Amino acid sequence: MAAWIWEYEGYEPDHERVRESLCALGNGVFATRGAAPECAADAVHYPGTYAAGCYDRLVSNVAGQQVENEDMVNLPNWLPLRFRLPNGADTSWLTPDTHPVHGQRLRLDLRSGVLERTLCYEADGRRLAVRQVRLVHMAHPHLALLRTELTAEGWSGEIEVESAIDGTVTNSGVERYRQLAGHHLAHVRAGAPAPGTVWLSCRTATSGIRVALAARTTVEGNAVPNAGVSTDGRAVLAFRVPLTDGRRITVDKTVALHTSCDRAISDPLHAALDRVARAPDADALLESHRAAWDRLWRNAEFDVPGEAGSILRLHLFHVLQTLSPHTVDLDAGVPARGLHGEAYRGHVFWDELFVLPYLNLHFPEVSRALLTYRHRRLERACDAARDTGRTGARYPWQSGSDGREETQQIHLNPRSGRWLPDHSRLQHHVGSAVAYNVWTYWQATGDTDFLHARGAETILQIARFWADTAVYDTGLGRYRIRGVVGPDEYHDAYPDSDAPGIDDNAYTNVTASWVLTRALDVLRTLPAPLKDELLGRTGLDTGGTEHWEDVSRKLYVPHHQGVISQFEGYGDLAELDWDDYRHRYGDIRRLDRILEAEGDTANRYQASKQADVLMLGYLFTPSGLGEAFHHLGYDLDEASWQRTVDYYLRRTSHGSTLSSLVHAWTLARARRTEAWAFAREALMGDIADLQGGTTGEGIHLGAMAGTLDLVQRCLTGLEPRPEALRLDPLSVLYAGSEAYGFAIRYRGHWGIRLRLSAGRLQVSVPDSDLAPVRIELPDRTVSVAPGETCTASFPDRPGRRRHTRADGPPPDSEDVRERCPAGSDPPPD
Repeated sequence: MAAWIWEYEGYEPDHERVRESLCALGNGVFATRGAAPECAADAVHYPGTYAAGCYDRLVSNVAGQQVENEDMVNLPNWLPLRFRLPNGADTSWLTPDTHPVHGQRLRLDLRSGVLERTLCYEADGRRLAVRQVRLVHMAHPHLALLRTELTAEGWSGEIEVESAIDGTVTNSGVERYRQLAGHHLAHVRAGAPAPGTVWLSCRTATSGIRVALAARTTVEGNAVPNAGVSTDGRAVLAFRVPLTDGRRITVDKTVALHTSCDRAISDPLHAALDRVARAPDADALLESHRAAWDRLWRNAEFDVPGEAGSILRLHLFHVLQTLSPHTVDLDAGVPARGLHGEAYRGHVFWDELFVLPYLNLHFPEVSRALLTYRHRRLERACDAARDTGRTGARYPWQSGSDGREETQQIHLNPRSGRWLPDHSRLQHHVGSAVAYNVWTYWQATGDTDFLHARGAETILQIARFWADTAVYDTGLGRYRIRGVVGPDEYHDAYPDSDAPGIDDNAYTNVTASWVLTRALDVLRTLPAPLKDELLGRTGLDTGGTEHWEDVSRKLYVPHHQGVISQFEGYGDLAELDWDDYRHRYGDIRRLDRILEAEGDTANRYQASKQADVLMLGYLFTPSGLGEAFHHLGYDLDEASWQRTVDYYLRRTSHGSTLSSLVHAWTLARARRTEAWAFAREALMGDIADLQGGTTGEGIHLGAMAGTLDLVQRCLTGLEPRPEALRLDPLSVLYAGSEAYGFAIRYRGHWGIRLRLSAGRLQVSVPDSDLAPVRIELPDRTVSVAPGETCTASFPDRPGRRRHTRADGPPPDSEDVRERCPAGSDPPPD
């Protein structure tokens, strides 16, 4: 497989949905799955189109309960284009499930954002060669194109072609949700305003979002479309096209999609009709689309060789399709499964914790927009805190349109068929993730305007919630946070307890302490007028912040057997016979479902779904983690941390794609072989569908972005800070690679290039009028002026302690191995 090409050979019904997800095309405004245009939704195929931020809620009757769910809506399907041979014994529409197919190939060109499909149908002894090219336009984010080329092989005659927009679609792409209401489209209307053009409009059932699509279909030659629009919720154009043996006929379908959420329009239908009428021809659309992708790739420069590089490029492609520069104009968050399917109902969880570190250094304006999505919902988060008797802001575990808690009350175990209570809404640590993202965005970008306004208010309200939630335990002499769920969703209650939640989750408490500390930093540095305005608006009394300091230093972190406890009482739980369960079930990633189907519960065992305590190794540098524990009055040396890592490695089933990513990150500096095994699993998570059928329901965006950040920050030890870029590189982690590089944006500098090879780091700063970039290495400081390239050697010493601000300033040295103009080659070693 070429570096920029992702290919699938043949037709494999069992793998069709995974291919549809991985071959989806989008532009940040909307995305369409890579489904065959001639196939409707069924047990094999699932065409789906989703617009960022387009949600609707319905009420379902499930297990005797009225359950309300909000879903990212499956919009009318613009893809349908089918064909048949009207004269002959077989006049049915051609599909790969009903007719012989020869030589099918899907070819996704990542560089240009174009999906090409080729195949040959056979019917009545006649062969019809088909080539299709598809795009969702990156420059014009409301346009899409499907070009179909048809060639008769060994015969001449007529073929019937039908081009349609289908408004009968439902949200039914996830099997375990099919008992829930899924008919989100209402008031479907259709029309044909001009020859070759049809439109379809509708609105979402309860949110009232108006949606309109218009399609212009042109057929090469003398084919004339039949006038008329069907009345069954579809807008249809039909053509009879004469084919001559060996002569290719081209059918171009250009589509415009608008919703009432779009800016600078008065009516979605008028906007869609006007846009499709003004759209250039297919060749011009292809050219401008490729040019837009070329510009995007220049801003996301990324050079990693080998198989890992190909997979990382695919991951980056899907990140850019979900969160593109067009996202800046939207009110949308980070959907955990991209715009690629209906799993998790399109909700926003904590995945920006894994996505924003990449975007901060490439598309910071997109990061700012995603953080603004959170700030717009800060009032709702404050309401949620007040509803439980707390002050501050309690962000929901699952968010959608307006920021209310969207986590379902019950969920289905597909293994047992039972509907069970869902307590994952107790994952209040999502608020700490929001605060962490605000802080790291500011560190990478220097966007003080955002930090001093929306960012400060967000961090302070989250800190306020933690300070009010923590309860002092006189026996311990520490504060405790009770009744929560940590990142490990297996444990949502104590065994035999009727009350949901567990106490003193280590990850929750350590990150709450960090948020309180950062909030105090923000208050100290806010300019007086801004501080007075913020305090007046929020009603925050600075006298109460002394309590914040006390809580930040005295939150309880439980320990047992010389390791950090995932939560209080974790060490008292029973041990699981892992070998027995692997022998009986094989894949035990979803151990919780297996145990529940047996009449048991994961709450009884020292068994975790994913990294929980070890998430601290992802958020904090090695010395930064020690500093966080020291702030809490605990000693955490390297030996005790490695004992903790070993302890949970043996007790984790990795039922989340994020788990392998976090473990790779945590192990990278000290245990390279183990780290690579986890890194490879993170890379393969979606392309191999390691979670067993979940990729077909949508990609895992956090894991994809996290693998990019593994290369960007973990392997280089890159820490963007206000005063400098800190770098503490590792040797290349993954097998078969000699060197890799990428470009970043940092505090106004566009395209700083970093290249890492064995024992050598090269940093090039593009020419500009900006100040030099300060680079802090473990043993020296380097100032790299615009237009210069610096190359420095570094020893390969796994486990080397990384410098942090708490260590004091590094040696001030301008000692670099070579210095040369940017763009030229440094002298050899």
